[in-house]
Amino acid sequence: MKKQMSWLWGMAIGVSVFLPTPSYAVKFANQFTEFELPPQWQCNLEGAEWVCQSSNEAKKRDAIIVLAAKLKGDQDSLDQYLAYLKADKSYTSVTGRPVKSVMKYAKNVNINNHAWVDSLHLESEIPGFYTRYLATVKSDIGVLVTYSINKSKYQQYLEDFDNMVKTLKVFRKPGMGLNANPQNSNLFDATKVPITMSETTVFPNSQIQGGADQKPARKKSLPLLPILIGGAAVGYLIWRKKQTG
Repeated sequence: MKKQMSWLWGMAIGVSVFLPTPSYAVKFANQFTEFELPPQWQCNLEGAEWVCQSSNEAKKRDAIIVLAAKLKGDQDSLDQYLAYLKADKSYTSVTGRPVKSVMKYAKNVNINNHAWVDSLHLESEIPGFYTRYLATVKSDIGVLVTYSINKSKYQQYLEDFDNMVKTLKVFRKPGMGLNANPQNSNLFDATKVPITMSETTVFPNSQIQGGADQKPARKKSLPLLPILIGGAAVGYLIWRKKQTG
């Protein structure tokens, strides 16, 4: 019996070694908001904006979160945010292609006892990407949180980002320092998805245009080893013919 129990414990330990380690969401907080990040994500301050991405290089270009605040001005109210987000957006892509977004919805919502404007657009920030906007005002600031997802990966990330929204909180603590855009700026124009970060392109042109700008594929080179072997064989035959000739 003891031998059997020892064998079972050994099997349990062996199986546990090969089971994947569960990954947990991590709470992110800055001077004006907090929420739960998807697992293995991290945020960095880029100027007046916070940019969050997966730390997994293979997933880094699937989605991005950008959040910013600005000092409240005359154009900062929920009604004005809603009117802005109900309209489609037109712009020129980084490769010069005209793009017009498709507004999927724009509405007022209540998240953790605070009023927000919630909107979803297709291609409003990056061609080929969905972008969800969450905008609100709190005390003397306007706050915008956006997340953009490659439309081919939308369902894959939907649960993570829905959880982010459910845990979203906004605050304005007196005396707390704030990285914010100026009062006379537009909250949406000032909060842009960065095309480049340091020396790395966040969304390469080939991905932005759905592959239209991809460089031509290199011609496949012939395998080197068979060429060398074939060349040696031909040389050997020539040498043999000279010897026997």
